[in-house]
This record gives sequence, C-alpha cells and structure tokens, in this order.
Amino acid sequence: MRLETERLILREPEQGDRDGYTELYGDPEVVRFLSGTTLPPDEVPDAIERMLGHWHRHGVGLFSVIRKADEQFVGRVGYLLWDTERWVNGVSEVLEGALELEIGWTVLRILWNQGYATEAAIACRDHAVDELGRDRVISLIAPENIASIKVAEKLGESYERDVDLGKRVVGLYSLGKRPAL
Repeated sequence: MRLETERLILREPEQGDRDGYTELYGDPEVVRFLSGTTLPPDEVPDAIERMLGHWHRHGVGLFSVIRKADEQFVGRVGYLLWDTERWVNGVSEVLEGALELEIGWTVLRILWNQGYATEAAIACRDHAVDELGRDRVISLIAPENIASIKVAEKLGESYERDVDLGKRVVGLYSLGKRPAL
C-alpha cells in the first residue's frame, strides 16, 4: 500500500529504511512519548519486521514516510490496531475481534515543526474513512505531548478519555462515533 501527499510518500517499511529508523528510535527526545527508551541499532531490523508483521496480519500498519523532494526519511506515520480490553496493539501481539484503529505519528527531531506529521496523518485519516470505510479513528497521546495533541486536533480528533496502557496513562483522542460502553 502506498499513499502520497504534496510533499510525502507513505509506503510500507523496508529493511532499507534501517538508517532512518536507527536515528528515529535512537533519539531519546523522539522516543520520550513512545516507549521512553531508545532502541539499539542492532534491534532496529527486528522492529521493522514487527511493523511488517502488523501489515501482513491486518492489511494496514505504520508507513515509512519519505520526502519526495530528496527521498529523505521523515519518520513513521500510520495505523496500529488495538485490543481495547487489554490495551495491546497488533505490533506486539496477534489480535482478533473488534479493534480500534489508531493513527499514530513519529517524525525525526530535525524535521519537527515542518508540518510533516500533520500532512501524513491527514492522508491516513482520509484513507481510513474513504478507503477502509472506518467511521472512527483514535490517537493515543501522552498528556504532556502538546505537539501531538495539536496534530490530533488538526485531524478533527478531540479528547475522549484517559487510557491506562500499563506502563503509562495516555489520552485517547477520537474522531467519529464513540464505541458502546
């Protein structure tokens, strides 16, 4: 699968993206709101394989984002499916049943504040609604991650509630119909 915007190409990850993911996952400031810990370079190929596993199992996943102008790796933006009873995602485990579709974004720090996360996330939102037929998407965001909250709001998402992911509590931002409680 491949999506395009004015400035970006969103495509499935490849092992050739290793250097970009090494920079992304190796930056403590970038991973601060993800796992909170950096990933050693020798573990990056396995991380890419886990992302590809999500694609193969579910037909959607996190895209590698590439800038059209110079083929610069920008980051990862795309989809994660979540089991909302256990709050685990499809990268971590094989999931079944009704799942929430998250749009998530992570961009190299040197490219922050240039609109790439918003541009790519809007493309994913539009694809999720128009092509995947989703009437609801979510984003899980650490409460102190103000930049990501602003991206979620630009997508049309609004704060719904807090979710305990075990290691941390995040805000669930949503667009569309609320699930039955």
